[in-house]
Amino acid sequence: MTKQKKFITCDGNQAAAHISYMFSEVAAIYPITPSSTMAEYVDEWAAAGRKNIFGETVLVQEMQSEGGAAGAVHGSLQAGALTTTYTASQGLLLMIPNMYKIAGEFLPCVFHVSARTLASHALCIFGDHQDVMSARQTGFAMLAEGSVQEVMDLAGVAHLSTIKSRVPFMNFFDGFRTSHEIQKIEMLENEDLAPLIDQEALAEFRARALNPMNPVARGMAENPDHFFQHRESCNNYYEAVPAIVEEYMNEISKITGRKYGLFDYYGAEDAERVIIAMGSVTEAAREAIDYLVANGEKVGMVAVHLYRPFSAKHFLAAVPKTAKTIAVLDRTKEPGANGEPLYLDVKDCFYGAENAPVIVGGRYGLGSKDTTPAQILSVFENLAMPMPKNHFTIGIVDDVTFTSLPQKEEIALGGEGMFEAKFYGLGADGTVGANKNSVKIIGDNTDKHCQAYFSYDSKKSGGFTCSHLRFGDTPIRSTYLVNTPNFVACHVQAYLHMYDVTRGLRKNGSFLLNTIWEGDELAKNLPNKVKKYFAQNNISVYYINATQIALEIGLGNRTNTILQSAFFRITGVIPVEQAVEQMKKFIVKSYGKKGEDVVNKNYAAVDRGGEYKQLTVDPAWANLPDDAKVENNDPAFINEVVRPINAQDGDLLPVSAFKGIEDGTWYQGTAKYEKRGVAAFVPEWNPENCIQCNKCAYVCPHASIRPFVLDAEEMKGFNAPVIEMKAPAAMKGMNFRIQVSVMDCLGCGNCADVCPGNPKLGKALTMVPLEQELAEAPNWEYCVKNVKSKQDLVDIKSNVKNSQFAQPLFEFSGACAGCGETPYVKLISQLFGDREIVANATGCSSIYSGSIPSTPYTTNAKGQGPAWANSLFEDFCEFGLGMALANKKMRARIEELLKGAIAADETPADFKAAAQEWLEGKDDADASKAAAEKLVPMIEAGKAAGCPACAKLSELAHYLVKRSQWIIGGDGASYDIGYGGLDHVLASGEDVNILVLDTEVYSNTGGQSSKSTPLGAIAQFAAQGKRIRKKDLGLMQTTYGYIYVAQVAMGADNAQTLKAIREAEAYPGPSLVIAYAPCINHGLKRKGGMGRSQNEEKLAVDCGYWHLWRFNPLLADEGKNPFTLDSKAPKWEDFRDFLLGEVRYLSVQKAFPKEADELFTQAEKMAKLRYQTYVRKSQEDWSEQL
Repeated sequence: MTKQKKFITCDGNQAAAHISYMFSEVAAIYPITPSSTMAEYVDEWAAAGRKNIFGETVLVQEMQSEGGAAGAVHGSLQAGALTTTYTASQGLLLMIPNMYKIAGEFLPCVFHVSARTLASHALCIFGDHQDVMSARQTGFAMLAEGSVQEVMDLAGVAHLSTIKSRVPFMNFFDGFRTSHEIQKIEMLENEDLAPLIDQEALAEFRARALNPMNPVARGMAENPDHFFQHRESCNNYYEAVPAIVEEYMNEISKITGRKYGLFDYYGAEDAERVIIAMGSVTEAAREAIDYLVANGEKVGMVAVHLYRPFSAKHFLAAVPKTAKTIAVLDRTKEPGANGEPLYLDVKDCFYGAENAPVIVGGRYGLGSKDTTPAQILSVFENLAMPMPKNHFTIGIVDDVTFTSLPQKEEIALGGEGMFEAKFYGLGADGTVGANKNSVKIIGDNTDKHCQAYFSYDSKKSGGFTCSHLRFGDTPIRSTYLVNTPNFVACHVQAYLHMYDVTRGLRKNGSFLLNTIWEGDELAKNLPNKVKKYFAQNNISVYYINATQIALEIGLGNRTNTILQSAFFRITGVIPVEQAVEQMKKFIVKSYGKKGEDVVNKNYAAVDRGGEYKQLTVDPAWANLPDDAKVENNDPAFINEVVRPINAQDGDLLPVSAFKGIEDGTWYQGTAKYEKRGVAAFVPEWNPENCIQCNKCAYVCPHASIRPFVLDAEEMKGFNAPVIEMKAPAAMKGMNFRIQVSVMDCLGCGNCADVCPGNPKLGKALTMVPLEQELAEAPNWEYCVKNVKSKQDLVDIKSNVKNSQFAQPLFEFSGACAGCGETPYVKLISQLFGDREIVANATGCSSIYSGSIPSTPYTTNAKGQGPAWANSLFEDFCEFGLGMALANKKMRARIEELLKGAIAADETPADFKAAAQEWLEGKDDADASKAAAEKLVPMIEAGKAAGCPACAKLSELAHYLVKRSQWIIGGDGASYDIGYGGLDHVLASGEDVNILVLDTEVYSNTGGQSSKSTPLGAIAQFAAQGKRIRKKDLGLMQTTYGYIYVAQVAMGADNAQTLKAIREAEAYPGPSLVIAYAPCINHGLKRKGGMGRSQNEEKLAVDCGYWHLWRFNPLLADEGKNPFTLDSKAPKWEDFRDFLLGEVRYLSVQKAFPKEADELFTQAEKMAKLRYQTYVRKSQEDWSEQL
């Protein structure tokens, strides 16, 4: 009896995890985008008790780094367990040393890789083949897949082949394009693949395990006399691999009916023009080939599956004998090489062959650059030329070295009956999650094929998202973005002016807008360009105020379920009743762990999704004039490079746009030009209630609310309300105003939450709809352009109020609304930004601090500001130390030159005096600034007069002011992958400052557990709640005795945070500041969510979950206790309530009620133990000196 086919709607990562789980006994893992979810699935399935082929759950172990994960895989294999890992990009590179060992020792395993770009001139988290190509020399076999179905079918081939061949495998597919594309596919199960395991080979693997009952030694050292011969002895194993892989591919074909070969040919039997490629591009290429063959052209493609070992015999057998020209497409770039790897392999196969075809190579799709059938048509056109261009590029315009092929107009080749939809959303509004559910509802409840893919910018929540959905009656091979949608939903009304949201919308299509406007008001506010498109293309336009509905239901900014419901009702892709029933099922699945209240609110959202209305499209709109172009005086770089990227038109930039910044350099201060206006609600200032405390500005994550102090002259052009200043004395009589940048605000509400206001009159800030406050935009522009900073009138380091008169040199970042991290980063920029240099770890803080085109670090009126750079995740402290060492070396050179000048008789007395002043005060920030101001004009004058020493000093002048070296990273970097470096850099004794932004999870990769994650918290890789206590990083570093250490939480104690940061920076040696930062991954349950993140910090300290303290070695020199416990005795009775106010703890209680109580009791016990340790430390007597 034929087995009934079982279908699943999933993405490539889930398909790979599903297969790998079957064959794995141990998984050693470490999070990295876009591979993390494979390990997360395995961890969740193991926690849920899913059985592998061997009838057991997989043992999952998170490591501190990818290098550590590879080491654990290596050890587990040597001890006889089938072991797997999942990685990408830099993570794969960190595994390379162990990969050589694993391959050399013939240990059967599979590394699953969502292939991703490597950081070069810039970091890019998106997909290409740079990482796998950088590991092709390790001795791992390499198997490639081009679609989600291929991943399901062929990942098992890798596992089966490695057991039989003993050669380890790298199983890879395109990061994001395949790893995150959701498709409805046929599913394989344990019983399909279990019979295919070579049991004899498996038994031999077990027998080879290290065993003290039968001991052997491995990993020995060898000498020159025999190493070479021993290395060559591996050849037979590799020669056997192609036949073994082919055998298992045939077995899979018998099960599925889908034919696979090491190299699959597709196209005309007598093709004369052939392309060679691997990965997801092969799917889009099939569409282009079908189109050309239908038009009588002789074209085809060879899709590569087994890339290593590369079997020339199988490859040549796959290429039609009629082929006259071949184009090899590589998704990687190897500067300086004579061609990319696959191209060189193909050329080698034909080397010396009679009548060999002309072979050219080209690059495509770097960094997930979309590769469409139109681009493939260009490749075939190039092959038809008398002399085809070699080393070409597609999908870009290279107007510098002229590698690019001509671009062709996009045509819809997806097939008849294809329904395409696009959804424009705001990060964390739930749009992406709802669309994932939608495609699964359609896939699981109809016979239709479906596909979903999601594109994002690099901002955190609050960034741009676009969901691309396709449904059809035939398999979907369109591995590129939706360009010709039938339906478009715009979930953010501000996008109407920011992006071309109607681009490609088909005639007679539908458009849904989430808007606060109604009827005539909506028609009035729509841009002419949009109205014109609607009228010219007969678009049916629908609108709904999902923002208001969500507010009424109590869902905050989560409009997703309402708009998902509206989509199903408008399009009718499945019957509405069925859609409603399924949406509610998915609500339970998605939100069940968050509590019944959240489920019921989403049920209400489904029901209210029918409250949309239709807008009448006036035929006269077809003749509307173009919208007036807004003129500005902004720099050319902003208009020609930054704005197109912000408008999602970066694809249109030519290579020449980056002339002069080829090394990845970007100008600071570009974030202020975005002015997105995406907040639903913004703060309104009531001057009568304001006590001028500046707390609102202090806590604002995005620096979008600030105090401005206006003198009489500045007041002449300003008409908005102000308050007369009473204090500080230097500002008395001036005019004070709290000004909001409503177009930069993300509407979190922390400012209004912390505002103490007037005890009798109430708060000075109230959250109101954005539209109500749009008139504030010009007031902001006036203040930032015409009101000078008054920070020089006060000591900005003395108290919280004064600190906020300093200009933030970190503003409008891409961080989430309510982010707990950025207020610390912003404060440091205010206190030290004019002389600050930052080494930033990869992670959340690097993404919101430096994602092109947005640079939130900016400059003051003198052009000074933080200089910022990112190296890697694992070496951020060493990177920062390197900066400090270079600074130290250059300043030592200045010292020698100035000492020489002082000693020279001909040196003027005033120069000698200024030089002496600098030498005496060089290690003090203020003194070095004052001395530098005197010295620099003299140095320049001396240089102009021909003084050689002054010429050298002029080159070094920017080192005169003492630099403030900051090293910034999250807990994943600091507690785990970069801890070795952090410890070493602090131990070095050099004058550097490390800021650890402690969210207690890997925030950037989606909330995985770190050694900072407390006992009892659920996180990715801790699906049942973390079972071991949090590492006390700060206390560990105090044992050195000469490191300044502080633990802070801004919302709990504003003044303590300021004091700790001030002391840390002033300390003449290494310092470490660990800052508690609530994160969107925590799932704050208390009303207001991340809009009360500062209050969450206060609650954490009040109940004893987090503690405030400082360790200042300078006090020890005075015979005082260097340890100061700043937080008060905790209210332990509130501890559990605090835990249950966050989903990361509440969900443990819901999923594992029995274990939860014990875990929470243990978590409280650990917090008490930690507090008792701090109390003891604070009571030590340091008065007696040895």
